[in-house]
Amino acid sequence: MEAYLKTKVNIFSQVKIIVLFVLIGSSTYAQTIELSGQVTDSLNNPLENANVLVMPESDEASVSFGITNKEGTYKIKLQSNQSYQLTISYLGFKPLTVALKISEETKVVRNFSLSENIDVLNEVNIAYTPPITVKKDTIIYLTDKFVTGDERKLREVLKKLPGIEVDRDGNVTANGKKVTKVMVENKAFFNGGSKLAVNNIPADAVDKVEILENYSEVAMLKGLEDSDKTAMNITLKEDKKKFVFGDIEAGGGIEDRYLMHAGLFYYSPETTLNLIGDLNNTGYKSFTFKDYMEFEGGVSKLLDDSNSISNLRNSDLSAFINNQDFKASTNQFGAINFRQSIGEATDLNGYVIASNNKTETEIESVNAYLDNENPFTETRLSQNQSNNRFLIGKITLDYEPSFEEDLAYTSFIKLSDNESDGLILTENPTQDNRVQTLNALEGLQLKQQLSYSRKLSKTHTGTLEASYIFQNEKPFTNWITDREILQDVLPLETDNLYNIQQTIRANTHSFNAIAKDYWELNNFNHLYSSLGVNLAFSDFYSQDLQQQTDGTINPFSDAGFNNDFGYNLIDTYLGLEYKFRIDRVTFKPAAYYHFYFWETGQISERATQHKGVLLPKLDIDYEINNGQSLRFKYAKNTEFPTIQNLANRYMLSSFNSVFKGNETLQNALNHRISLSYYSFSLFKKMHFNARVSYTKKESLIKNVTLLDGIDQYNSVVLFMQPENELLFFSGVSKQIHKIRYSLEAQFSYSEFYQILNAETNLNQSKDISGAVGIETVFKNYPNLLLKYKKQANIYNGLGDETRFANDNILVELSYDFLNDFIFKTDYDYDFYRNNSADIKNRFDNLNATLFYQKEDQPWGFELSVSNAFDTKFKQSNSFSSFLISDTKTYVLPRIIMFKVIYKL
Repeated sequence: MEAYLKTKVNIFSQVKIIVLFVLIGSSTYAQTIELSGQVTDSLNNPLENANVLVMPESDEASVSFGITNKEGTYKIKLQSNQSYQLTISYLGFKPLTVALKISEETKVVRNFSLSENIDVLNEVNIAYTPPITVKKDTIIYLTDKFVTGDERKLREVLKKLPGIEVDRDGNVTANGKKVTKVMVENKAFFNGGSKLAVNNIPADAVDKVEILENYSEVAMLKGLEDSDKTAMNITLKEDKKKFVFGDIEAGGGIEDRYLMHAGLFYYSPETTLNLIGDLNNTGYKSFTFKDYMEFEGGVSKLLDDSNSISNLRNSDLSAFINNQDFKASTNQFGAINFRQSIGEATDLNGYVIASNNKTETEIESVNAYLDNENPFTETRLSQNQSNNRFLIGKITLDYEPSFEEDLAYTSFIKLSDNESDGLILTENPTQDNRVQTLNALEGLQLKQQLSYSRKLSKTHTGTLEASYIFQNEKPFTNWITDREILQDVLPLETDNLYNIQQTIRANTHSFNAIAKDYWELNNFNHLYSSLGVNLAFSDFYSQDLQQQTDGTINPFSDAGFNNDFGYNLIDTYLGLEYKFRIDRVTFKPAAYYHFYFWETGQISERATQHKGVLLPKLDIDYEINNGQSLRFKYAKNTEFPTIQNLANRYMLSSFNSVFKGNETLQNALNHRISLSYYSFSLFKKMHFNARVSYTKKESLIKNVTLLDGIDQYNSVVLFMQPENELLFFSGVSKQIHKIRYSLEAQFSYSEFYQILNAETNLNQSKDISGAVGIETVFKNYPNLLLKYKKQANIYNGLGDETRFANDNILVELSYDFLNDFIFKTDYDYDFYRNNSADIKNRFDNLNATLFYQKEDQPWGFELSVSNAFDTKFKQSNSFSSFLISDTKTYVLPRIIMFKVIYKL
């Protein structure tokens, strides 16, 4: 213990030294000078949106860029005692280039006058192209004006462009907005995500970088659709239109660790091909949940449907790929991604992904049950071995014969086959139990999608979107225990060993279609009308039974178990949206009227219901200026229950839980309001955003729980008492010289009702967190990221208050030295406290890599260590309406690896 504490003291001493180094470096850095002035024509008329580019002669200073406002004035921050070359350009005028020597003055004023380019008036071609061209929602960078020639990948080029940032994961931010799609020569680069592009496209192949704000997938819908997406388009040099890149890795480590990875890429204007393969037992996954979302269209597209991300996260596939905490893992993975142009108007693209993953997990939890009369504590150990296999494939045909027509067809398939073998040990004041669990799941999903857009006339544009989805799932669960479980509801026959089995079959056919007309009354008034239908036909079958030692089957039908349930829902709706603009403010009131018809019931007894619901919406967007916006959104939403919530006979949820649906459930309603503010200043190198949202649940589908010890008997009702949820987030980042500072704050508050043991109680949950960070962006010195985050959770339930707290310190250091070596390390420290139960825990993790590759040579070598302190587990907390849990999740041990890399 003493040695452990000494280690911590040494680590924090080193952190303090590094922070001191950063602060001293910041304070001793060259003084900042403000260069300002006015740009006019020969008649002294101000020139708005003139480009002002300042290039330093020394590598120690940064490139600066500015744009003149309506008065023709500009402001740029420079470093003192530096020499610069200033270039001013404006369409139709001769560019002006002057040399500047900045002294130690606080402010420098320079006014400039541009002369008209007579050759342009006489239609003579001019060879000059400004380094940066700014249009209404497009910025074009001529990269040769910013690079030095030492850059190897696109990532290094982007970091030198004013207003663009690239983080360590390959995410690109332009003018404070995240880039959601990357294209090369106006074609999506593989799946459109930025990670592959920025880490692999050769720097010397890039001619221009275009940042496209308010980007729309269908060009003709730009200005009609509401879009805050930002895309990046890479234009290649003429002699670099085709290239091959990639790498092959092989490594081994202590305790029989191994890793083999291959990523090979081919790009040409007509064809792209990507091959990825992995085989390892280090826990590394090439295909993450973020990658899965990108393959499904990206976060921005999924956010258009409020249920998309939730459904994606809850799927069996995402549950596998999102899990990163395990004691052991063996991963086999392969993927093929392609795009082929078929003529000038047609593109064919798709992918096939296959994976076979074996994992071992172990979780210890201390669960406090908030029973109204007899609160108690349970300790539980869960161990699990699983084998997860999946195959997904997708192919899309894009046809765009002209600007006025666009057609896309997509076919998707997903196959999954998962098996697991687990053990649960539970101890509590009234009973102990040991349960073996066996699970198997076979799943199939087929999806067909069609979208068509056409310019119908000068003022009308029409779109049609339709999809068909078929889902089939076959889960099987087996609980084996030597003691009776759920005695109040399960009609178990006495046996030496209780073997309880559950078989489920779930099928869904769904069809969705919407036709929409965009009517442009004039530039400031649009009227949109839509007509849509959603059809869903679902069948749900469940059977729970006991198989006795002598082979006899004990069915549970007479005890109210086993479902053969059907659920058909027809939703037809009509929508009307009016979009108008007053000065810089855009208003968009909308209303959708839905008529729902549904049929539910067991196979022999069906009941029908119907109702109409009016769902209003209001969006207000105030563009304060090019870098500032304020947005208000209101929407009334409805949600219908799932077939599992409707199936009205019992089914087992786990070894200590049983569930019964309610076929009389109707739809839930909620109101959601949000206000967000965004500000970005290239001049100040500052980005600020804030968002506050409030949700009022007018009616909701609520769990009703009867708690008997750890046994839970659950059902659902349509709950009519309102619940409230408030969320606030704010973040600011600012760069001063070569150091970027960041500050974040978040607060959430929710009040919700708990229905437990026939009593209804109002609970409250508060979550408060804040983070402060410092990151250096030196070119020739080590770069450091230091971030501190503090979080507090307060939960009030049944008159008791439970408090959690967590402090986290993250340190990342990267250093390129001796031209050919790269050293990277990251350290993560957590101090966790359950103040109500007086539980404290400290845990940390250190990873480090040393990489060597001689410039312009294909061979590279890497020595790495992960979990250097051999941390055994992570600790966290969670709470529900009647349960508060402290959880220890065991993780992979220390891994030391040596890798050999060959890069094309």
